[in-house]
Amino acid sequence: MENTRDRLSELLSSLESNGTDVSRATSPGGEPREANDVNGDGQKRSRNRPRTYPYFRYLPYSVESEAERQQNFEEILKHLYIAVEAADFSPGAVHWTRELRNWLGLKFDPTKEQRVKLVRLYYELALAPGIDASVSERFSSMFMVLTKRKHYLRPLKDIILDWRPIYRELKVFVLPAESGMIQATNVKRNFRTLTKLCNFAQLYFDPNEIPAMLEEFLTYFSTSFTEGAFVVTGLINLLLPTSSAPAGKENLFPQQHLPTFFHLWSLVNRSKVFDTTFLDLFSRLARDSLPAKQIAFSEHGIFTRDQSALIFTATLRLLEIPVGQATSPYSATVDAGAGLGIMLERDSKKHPIAHHIARWIVMSLSPACLDKPDSVLRSLEGLIQAVETFFHPSNSGAWTKPLSQLVYYLADFFVMRWNRERSDEMEVPEERRLNHELKKRFVLCLREVTFMGIYAKSGTAMNFALSTLQSLAYLEPELILPGALQRIYPSMQGLVEVHRTTSSLRALQVLSRVMVQTKGFRCHVTTMLGLALPGIDANDLEKSLFTLSYVQSVCYSIPFRDLTEGTEEVSGSMLAVEWITSEVARMEQEGANIELDYSNALSDHDEELILRSSTAGFAEFLSSFLGRVFTLLENLPDASRVRSGSPEENVVNTLPAAFTPLLATLSPELYDLALNKIADFVSNHVIHQARDAMAFICNALCKIDPKKALKRLVPTLVQSIRTEIDENGAASTRNTGSDVLPRDRGLVWSVSMLSMCVVHIGDAVLAHKRELFDIADYMQQKCKGIPTIHVSNYIHHLLLNLTGTYTVDYSIYEADVLARGLRPEDWGRLTKPEDLNIKWHVPSKEETEFAIELFEKQGESALSALTSLTDGSSTVKRDGSGKAWSDEVSRNLVLLRLLLSGVSVLFDPKATSPEGEKIEDGSDTDIEMIHANGHAREEEDISTDAYLDDNDENEVKPTFKYPIGYLLKEDEPSYHTIHDLRHRTGKVLHEVHQFLVEKQEDDVACFSPLYTAYRSWFIDVGIERSAHVLDRVTRLLTADIQPYKVSGLRKEYPRSLLLRRANVYHLQRLRLNASPRPKTLLDVQLLLDLAQSSVSSYTEVRRHAQSAGESAVKVIVGARPLVIEPLLKAFEFGLKNNDFAKIKGAIYSLLIGDLSKTITRDWKHTGKIIKAYISASTADKPSIQKLCSGATFQIMHFARPLERLVIVDEAIVEGIAPDVDVSETIHSKRDKILKKRSSIETKKAALSEELVDMARKSHWKKASRTAAIVVTLGLRFNRLATENLIDLLTRGAIDSHPGLRALYSGALVALFSLVDTRALCDHQYKNYLLNKQHIPAKIQVTTRRDDPRWTAEHLESFAKADAEYYVDHDYPGWLIWDKTMPTYKSNPREDLDYDDEEKRVLARIGTYLDRSWFSTYFGYLKQEPRDSGADRFRMASAMMLVSAFELMHEGRTAVVFDEIKDEVKDIFGDGSDKHQHRATAEIMGGLLCSTIDRKIETRTQIWEFCFPIIRDVFSDGLTPENTGYWTTFLHLLLQGRDPRRSWPIVDWLASFRLDMSSNAAFKESSKILLLNQCIADAGWHFQLEKPVLEDFLGHLDHPYKGVREAMGHTIATIYRTRYHESYQNVTSLVESQKTISSVGTRPYQPSEQFSDTIREVFEQLEKWRHERPPGQQTPSSYTSGSKTVLLWLDSMLSSHECIQLLPFFPDLFLEQLLHMMDVKEDQELQGLAYHVFRHIPNIPHEVGEDTQLIGAMIKIGTTSPLWHQRLRVLINMQVIYFRRLFLISPEDQQSLFDCVSSMLEDTQLEVRLGAMTTLSGMIRCSPVALRTNIIQNLNKRFTKMLLAHPLPKKPKTTRPGGVGGLSSAPSTGTNTPTPEHTRLVITRHAAVLGLGSLVQAFPYSSPPPEWIPGVLTTLANKANADPGMVGKSVKSILSDFKKTRQDTWQMDLKVFSPEQVEDLEGVLWKSYFA
Repeated sequence: MENTRDRLSELLSSLESNGTDVSRATSPGGEPREANDVNGDGQKRSRNRPRTYPYFRYLPYSVESEAERQQNFEEILKHLYIAVEAADFSPGAVHWTRELRNWLGLKFDPTKEQRVKLVRLYYELALAPGIDASVSERFSSMFMVLTKRKHYLRPLKDIILDWRPIYRELKVFVLPAESGMIQATNVKRNFRTLTKLCNFAQLYFDPNEIPAMLEEFLTYFSTSFTEGAFVVTGLINLLLPTSSAPAGKENLFPQQHLPTFFHLWSLVNRSKVFDTTFLDLFSRLARDSLPAKQIAFSEHGIFTRDQSALIFTATLRLLEIPVGQATSPYSATVDAGAGLGIMLERDSKKHPIAHHIARWIVMSLSPACLDKPDSVLRSLEGLIQAVETFFHPSNSGAWTKPLSQLVYYLADFFVMRWNRERSDEMEVPEERRLNHELKKRFVLCLREVTFMGIYAKSGTAMNFALSTLQSLAYLEPELILPGALQRIYPSMQGLVEVHRTTSSLRALQVLSRVMVQTKGFRCHVTTMLGLALPGIDANDLEKSLFTLSYVQSVCYSIPFRDLTEGTEEVSGSMLAVEWITSEVARMEQEGANIELDYSNALSDHDEELILRSSTAGFAEFLSSFLGRVFTLLENLPDASRVRSGSPEENVVNTLPAAFTPLLATLSPELYDLALNKIADFVSNHVIHQARDAMAFICNALCKIDPKKALKRLVPTLVQSIRTEIDENGAASTRNTGSDVLPRDRGLVWSVSMLSMCVVHIGDAVLAHKRELFDIADYMQQKCKGIPTIHVSNYIHHLLLNLTGTYTVDYSIYEADVLARGLRPEDWGRLTKPEDLNIKWHVPSKEETEFAIELFEKQGESALSALTSLTDGSSTVKRDGSGKAWSDEVSRNLVLLRLLLSGVSVLFDPKATSPEGEKIEDGSDTDIEMIHANGHAREEEDISTDAYLDDNDENEVKPTFKYPIGYLLKEDEPSYHTIHDLRHRTGKVLHEVHQFLVEKQEDDVACFSPLYTAYRSWFIDVGIERSAHVLDRVTRLLTADIQPYKVSGLRKEYPRSLLLRRANVYHLQRLRLNASPRPKTLLDVQLLLDLAQSSVSSYTEVRRHAQSAGESAVKVIVGARPLVIEPLLKAFEFGLKNNDFAKIKGAIYSLLIGDLSKTITRDWKHTGKIIKAYISASTADKPSIQKLCSGATFQIMHFARPLERLVIVDEAIVEGIAPDVDVSETIHSKRDKILKKRSSIETKKAALSEELVDMARKSHWKKASRTAAIVVTLGLRFNRLATENLIDLLTRGAIDSHPGLRALYSGALVALFSLVDTRALCDHQYKNYLLNKQHIPAKIQVTTRRDDPRWTAEHLESFAKADAEYYVDHDYPGWLIWDKTMPTYKSNPREDLDYDDEEKRVLARIGTYLDRSWFSTYFGYLKQEPRDSGADRFRMASAMMLVSAFELMHEGRTAVVFDEIKDEVKDIFGDGSDKHQHRATAEIMGGLLCSTIDRKIETRTQIWEFCFPIIRDVFSDGLTPENTGYWTTFLHLLLQGRDPRRSWPIVDWLASFRLDMSSNAAFKESSKILLLNQCIADAGWHFQLEKPVLEDFLGHLDHPYKGVREAMGHTIATIYRTRYHESYQNVTSLVESQKTISSVGTRPYQPSEQFSDTIREVFEQLEKWRHERPPGQQTPSSYTSGSKTVLLWLDSMLSSHECIQLLPFFPDLFLEQLLHMMDVKEDQELQGLAYHVFRHIPNIPHEVGEDTQLIGAMIKIGTTSPLWHQRLRVLINMQVIYFRRLFLISPEDQQSLFDCVSSMLEDTQLEVRLGAMTTLSGMIRCSPVALRTNIIQNLNKRFTKMLLAHPLPKKPKTTRPGGVGGLSSAPSTGTNTPTPEHTRLVITRHAAVLGLGSLVQAFPYSSPPPEWIPGVLTTLANKANADPGMVGKSVKSILSDFKKTRQDTWQMDLKVFSPEQVEDLEGVLWKSYFA
């Protein structure tokens, strides 16, 4: 009764659709409302949107009540609470998290309050400091599950999360300088998980926090060291909330901060990362602000016109469309500076850039776009029109994928928004909603490019285009279908290339659903089916696949019924045929732009008649379809050659998918027809390789109408089986190999058909019960060899069919619809998910009895056979040579396995582990997780802990069982029969195992079926787990519903697919109930058998046993600890006796498999395993070495420290506290865990000591493995390290073996940093976790940010040697000033405060560091490295020395500084060898870095020693071999440090002046490069630049190339680091950006001084240019000076501050660059100048900044006397026009067109041809409105030009006949053209090229625009006969026109009139005789 009430309430709740007040918005918006919505009936709501699919109602058995579900849920929460409070994260909390996941996976819903609490809890746990990384991943993923759909919790209304915890974690990664010391021992979490978490959590951050976030992030912004800029924008993008703030909070609305964002964007130019990041941010802002009424919304969405233009410009850049000869708009050097910012980028595979662009565009659309001249929609149209030609299949390249993706996402977002607005799921204000007019324009905009895209060459692009086509057709069928049909008909009739046919088939498949539902177009469906038939073709399997998919998709939508029956008005298909013929003719006539307006032109009545008539031909279609499929099957290649994933295999898999819906949709008459054809085929043919495919078809046939089908098929099949066995002797003998003998193929064919005819078809088999039972028996007695497997399989299938619960309903209509008879309006009709009536097959009593009888009969015979075979009483004897015995054994084992898994549903886990048999040994049943494991996530299993020896019964974790419709009752005899038989099977399996191991150890053929039988015996209880049923069914369903998914709609699938969802749900419940069960004695016995064979000497045996063991331990509670011991013993035994097989088996089972988790958690045997592993790693066998390296990570994991402390916010955990008091449980549990932890750590410490001794004495190979483990085991925060370990490391750092040396010194550095970290954290682990560190030398200085002089004073202080404090960080004050800035004392008095433990360690290390230690260490530094790759300055050595020298300064070492001095001098020697330099540089680096926070006396002492040496090297000692070392040394010293710390070096380098008398070019250039390094590292803090600049600018014409390059780069570096903004604070930054313009201020404005410098430099160049005599071959001041300047410009232009040079482009750069390109004598100069010249159009200009540049280009193009210059400037015109399409002013546009078209009349041929290409390119990428206008004008102008200047007629000369006449040539004509004649030719050529450029602007549009035929005819008639270049140009224009249209030539000709065609033919088609 309870249950019916539940059902009733569920029914009612699904009927009363969501209440009026409830938002279904998936996007935030609207105004916040109270957090807990209460429904009318006083129940707390669990969802904002009711479920689409009533899962519980559709199951064929009664389910649990809601109260029961809630009770289980509360139980889970209670245990979760206990686990978290007791700090039992893994296994405890992880286990309950999985339980929770399963609970949710069954579609149960928590109430909103509960969900909020859970979300908070998991957010907190995922980010809790101190938690183990892998555990935190679990919690993060649970957080994502809970917030996966936006409608679960509405942001701001239901929940707000705090951004700070996640920021705290991210900061460790991306702002390491901020978070203090490097964390050496604690491996931090994976940052990918963090960024993923941000994606989910960001929605719930509070907009009120925006100012605080900006305040926090923007401080770090700096382009002086660009990493800062990348990190800040990354953080803003990941964390800044985009949800809309409530009304009245104007200062939080997007437009408040957008100008600032645009400003930040313009600070880093030419960066792809920046473009991507900001587009991502803006597109989310657009999405989240769309529903918010309070935010202003215009035709540009929430953006302004300028902002929108900039975003579109960035979009053009991002698509990376190649324009003319342009280089990429991005500069790799800028993005290379992203550094750690790379970590914050989103994964571009999951979030492609096209996705952001499309989201931004679609979410900014509104009806306001329709009538405004400039709007997002208009820009989108412009964008698509500009890049249209890049969609054409002939024009593919790197841009193809991003473009097709863009169009796909655009359509997809539009469909989603359209649907969600219609269903009120997005609450968009009325005036912003998409309307029909907008939808129509949107579809028209994308229509052309989509039609081009479906024929793309790249598969990916084609898939995107087809999905787009589907979306567009869904939006506007009337606009898409006519064009689609017009293209599809010819290609289906075979008139065009094959690849177009496949594309058309795929297009039909995606359009089928829309076609079926659209009036008029549905009449074409049957014709299309007919046309598709030839696609089923054995020679083209790919095409066959697509054809089958198309048929399948049609069958899901329409009934195959003859609708002409019962109507008087129409009979036969005549009417339809006539109509289709006329329609096809009309399409041919009207071409691609045809419009078929069926909704108005065709009356409903006529349309219905045509439709009815079109269904008359189904019978014909069906028989030819079947005929074609049979032919296909007959011609399949031989099965043995089929590789997986081959087309043959795909066809075999697609056939059943297509046949099920096909047969289900047939009318009864047609079904009979199909049944007869298929049955005849099966009984008359045996096609071995098509066996599986045919069996699937039979299965489909039997599923649809089991009674009819079985009646027809079973008797014939049974008969043919008997005939084969009795008369043909099939299967009478065994056979070798795996192929089926030709003699047996007939038998196997029939058995396979029969076994597929009886599976999943329901109870119809009962009618044939006896026949089926007997034939099974008969075959088992008679058959031998391979066919026996098929026989067992048949029994398996029969059992599955009898015992399973599954749906048996495949119709696409409900029964009542079929009963009333189908009508035309039922075509394409969908059944709603809530209106289904599902037919289930639930096994009846009779069926279960039949199954048990079959199981018993077959099982008993197999068991007795096996027993007799092993005890020798069988007739088949083991004779050592024949295989008959093995065959019999394996045959019976296979049968047993299939029997067990066939009735797996009948096994009850309770009975398989009966109460009396459970083993109570106290150790294992305890904290056992008998965990329900809902998904196939078997690998995440949890094991026991045999550590805690107390038997607390209530500790057994409950697992929740849910009703699954179990068939047997516990008191029935049959229940006992099957469980008893299973038990006996287990015993027999064990006996067989024992027998084989003793007597037939090498009989691998028997072992493999034995262990697969073991596997089934263990895991197939309750569900057939060995076959992965759930996975398989889920995968198939997912694949089938894919084509029906529409964004924004839910589950609008055909009925038969909706039914399958219920079936999957039932399987999910089964899978969940098959949870691990307690172990019995028999289980233990069998598990030990598997462990024994896992280390067998035969590889195959090992493999099978290991995989069976892996599966078995997952389902038996406490199995893992049980098998570890025997495996470990085998491991040790193997090592003792050098038994490699045992070693391999053990390593694999223990370390690579699933047991390693248990070993980590439960340290009973771990120590022994680690020692065994180390011994194994020296075994002399490559395969073992390989295994060992694979297991290294696992072993290191064993050695890691356990979680000591996890810091969690109590208040949040209390949120899920249960009502009862559980504090007792928590305390006892916590104590246990702590005890266990400390005992494990004690064991680790002991092991570590043992291994230290081992490492000392072993061979280096063993020692290196050991050392790595020791370090992980030995270093701990609390006890640091033991004396023994310290000795090992300190001595090891000077070991003679280089590998060990590196390992030990690395570990020593780790120990040093651990000591320091511990001291910095005040010796508290908690502080360490929270990153709370006290650095004695660090002080916060208050900034005087309100004082206008403050920034200048701050910078001036960097020019003096003395500082009151050091500013090591680059960012304070660069963009904004914070209240305080972190600085360091310049003369710190106190050192780190070490406690006793730390002092002990340091003192111990110090005792070893004597002079000989350093001497040895230095000696190794000087050794020549082994490979050239290692020959560089090694940071590791320097870091090691820093720590060692720090100890020395503290006086803790045996060595003193004077001794070190001598050693260093010895090492450096005479400095002649590069290795001496490398060692010295490393030692100097160590010495100088070790003084950083020391007293000023120590520092002075060290500098006084080091500086003279360094200065000498820098002055005279640098060579090309050693500069690298010294540059790195300088970088180490200066990077991220205040330049005043290294004042002597900085000051010395800055005092460098060029020595013009020196001829040592290398010395000069290397000093400049060191200076450059110094400036780059110091950034804007470098203040000594003025004299350097003066010196360099005075000597630009330096004679040496190396020096010039160094100077060019250094000048650029100096200017790059001069810029800073230094706003007073965030508010002033935001306000000043907002007041200037909507896109903020333009940064990098050149200063007066900079402008003067540039002008002076260029005046100097101009002067030198005039001084240089033309043609001078030797270098001159002009060429040298120019090169220096070019290198400087190149460096600046390819960097982020490139826009600083914009003002100088028009008047200075252009002309000078063109002059430089004309210096033919110096190719290097020409190349450089050209390179810089091509940068110009790629530099982003602000709006209106480009006018002067365009003017300057036009001036050069029209007036420059040198044709090279005119030609080169054309290159940039086209690029700048394209890049600035959205920003250029109409006047500039017009003047560019005028200029290029006038350049067609240039006197130089090259310039004319260049102008033609440029002009056609510019026309091609202009928006349509502009394009049409320009074409009209130019067409008129050029035609007129051609006609107005005819060629003069040639004078006719009379020639006297005969040979002699030839000599008298005519006097005029060809000899010397007159100037007038040349002028005329040029004018005619200009006209021809002008017309040609118009034609070439549309290379692919088919059919061509209507003005083209006229132009071509004009050319052909008026200019074709011209001599020379004019005629040649005409011919090439005409032939190109034809060449680009090969594919569509037939169509395109239709645009021409017959006369025009004739005119063209004269030119295009050369006569054969010509």
